[in-house]
Amino acid sequence: MEEVRVIGFWASPYVYRVIWALNLKGVKYEYQEEDIFNKSDLLLQYNPVHKKVPVFVHGGKVIAESSIILEYIEDTWPQNPLLPTEPHARAMARFWTKFRDDKKPNIYGFFQRAGEEQIKAAKEAQECLKILEEHGPEEKKFFDGDKIGMTDLSLGWLAFWFEGMEEAAGIQVLEATSFPRLHTWIRNFKEVQVIKENHPNQARLLVYFKWLREMYTKPATT
Repeated sequence: MEEVRVIGFWASPYVYRVIWALNLKGVKYEYQEEDIFNKSDLLLQYNPVHKKVPVFVHGGKVIAESSIILEYIEDTWPQNPLLPTEPHARAMARFWTKFRDDKKPNIYGFFQRAGEEQIKAAKEAQECLKILEEHGPEEKKFFDGDKIGMTDLSLGWLAFWFEGMEEAAGIQVLEATSFPRLHTWIRNFKEVQVIKENHPNQARLLVYFKWLREMYTKPATT
């Protein structure tokens, strides 16, 4: 059996996209933790362009960028498909994955700002989340249908990361009354066995977010 290895960082939602996909497909893999604040020579060798995790290694071939890795996993291991079979539905799944990645600065901005700037950024995040709410699951459990799919994996950060970011930043953005569909989807997502068994420790994640928040908001020194 060819080597399958994931190089990641414990707090990265992008890394968990890959972990979830492999587990959903029943693919055995080796996980290697990377210190992203003191990057190893191996990471720089495997991903010299972006120098980021996750990095995926399969049979000696190296792939970077989580969305690209997900596509590769889907093509290589077709069992338990993550993309719908119908072409338009497949295109829409890719669209929402790209939407999340493109809107990351808009959605996460509140976490990096304080005062009036934070309030403004929170409203901007809510505008982006409102789009997901309006196009989110209504009659079905997940974005891609009744089974968890690629869109759901790409939005998994909402289930385990976003609440910690809100708490660390001292502001609520994803309110249940304003985003009922997304909150229902989060509950359904967390009930999937593979997801239940693979997610970061919430207490540890909150400590990390508080430290990160302090780094973002502390006054610049001259």
